[in-house]
Amino acid sequence: MNTTDSNPLLSRHSDALALFGGHVHAVREDQWQASTPCTDWSVRDLVNHLTVEQLWVPPLVTERRAIDEGADGGFGFDPEGDVLGDDPVAAWDRAATAAREAFAAPGALDRTVHLSYGETPCAAYCAQMVVDLVVHAWDLARGIGADERLPADLVDFAVREVGPYSAELEKSGLFAAPVEPPPGADVQTKLLALLGRRV
Repeated sequence: MNTTDSNPLLSRHSDALALFGGHVHAVREDQWQASTPCTDWSVRDLVNHLTVEQLWVPPLVTERRAIDEGADGGFGFDPEGDVLGDDPVAAWDRAATAAREAFAAPGALDRTVHLSYGETPCAAYCAQMVVDLVVHAWDLARGIGADERLPADLVDFAVREVGPYSAELEKSGLFAAPVEPPPGADVQTKLLALLGRRV
């Protein structure tokens, strides 16, 4: 049994990477500039954002560097630029593999990482990454016309994770204001509404 199999958080992270990555692999050549529910982002922009998110993980977790060290390309990539190059799928795959390996390294989740808002337990950082992947997997699915259903266990995880700080999500600037879910909405729809998405 490997570390990912024996640790529920690592399993969720691996599953979330696979969920988003499956949609990345399904993007057709004519869909990279298609719109997504993230109004400022095309499909390519969305995949680029999530790829950048994964690229942050090894220097923050493995090298224990502070996030501000990478703000101007100090980690070997431009966090504000295009990291996908000529082969977006391969760029995603490399970044996802590196992030998975960094979180799964022995003792990694017991560390503290230095994020933009201060020192954070690595396990909490990993959990935040799971939520980001799950929600953006829905965005990407909608953008390319794929199956928008999210795995129930990942939805339940995301609801538990964002519930305690849901009132602060909009203030972060990363999420739109919550919207009212329709009557009788299921858990996935309620999660997406909490994060500003209209289904």
